[in-house]
Amino acid sequence: MSGVATSGPRRGNPSEAAQGAASSASEAARAQNTSSIAFLGPAGTFTEEALLTQTDFAEADVVPMASLTEVLEAVCSGRTDMAFVPIENSIEGTVHATVDSLVFEVDLLVQREVVLDVHMHLLAPPGTSSEDIRRVLSFPHASAQCRRYLADHLPGAEVVATTSTAEAARLLGKDRRPHTAALAPRLAAELYGLDVLASSIEDHPYNQTRFVALATEGVPAPTGHDKTSIVCFQRQDQPGSLHGILSEFSARNINLTKLESRPTKRGLGNYCFLIDLEGHLADEVVADCLRVLHAELAGVKFLGSYPAAGAHGPAVRARVDAASRNADQWIRSLRSQVRGA
Repeated sequence: MSGVATSGPRRGNPSEAAQGAASSASEAARAQNTSSIAFLGPAGTFTEEALLTQTDFAEADVVPMASLTEVLEAVCSGRTDMAFVPIENSIEGTVHATVDSLVFEVDLLVQREVVLDVHMHLLAPPGTSSEDIRRVLSFPHASAQCRRYLADHLPGAEVVATTSTAEAARLLGKDRRPHTAALAPRLAAELYGLDVLASSIEDHPYNQTRFVALATEGVPAPTGHDKTSIVCFQRQDQPGSLHGILSEFSARNINLTKLESRPTKRGLGNYCFLIDLEGHLADEVVADCLRVLHAELAGVKFLGSYPAAGAHGPAVRARVDAASRNADQWIRSLRSQVRGA
């Protein structure tokens, strides 16, 4: 699941959701000066496909890295302006390497999210048939998304982990190992001279991966259709502690789009909570909620407020903007009737 070291015309066939995300994110980040972006390479990964849907990144120098750690280190050290990484899959859930780095190892802020429809393909050197396959290379999250297919069609095949889907295709294209296939994007087959033995073999038809662009500083301006991501650390594990956190959101009618616990690495039973919520830091109701949580908990780590992805994002933003203007006009008309105003 994971990208090209050249700029210029972009490849790929972006999904409707990714196109919508690209449009809305571009509106929110048009003024941002991004000249270089690190991403999980090599060329031909799903990360690259998602990155190339972002039209306002067209002139940026995109820099492939060999691992997620190197991607994040590149932006932390200032070698690049941004990092672009996978963070969640609709089948396999959280990409723990990304999330744990954001929570415990680096201080980066999410600038946008991008959701890409993901289709896995079984690739092999020309002349190879499915009956020949004894080994399958891929990124662990990718092979997990095809678990049923592998069990049904390649039950005896050894599944070998690689650092990305495209790296699996690159290695196979370079070495031409006999009896070996790779799970990778169709783009990787074109880049590395491989045949597609089977198309769209993911176990579930609605397979999507969520990616995030990260920077060392800066919060995008509110758009009216935003998300905020935080991490909550408890003072101690006790009955009702999670309920106390959630009640702050419920009391303010703030909708949560994701809630996940992660071990704090400080012993069994010690967890923190990753929370994605609707709204922006600039919204007073969100700011008030975060203020109370920060005062009551052992710690709250802010991971960013950013435009929410989705094909309907621009339409939602337009409606919110229109409603806000109408509300402002209504208030002005009422205030104009105040005596002595």
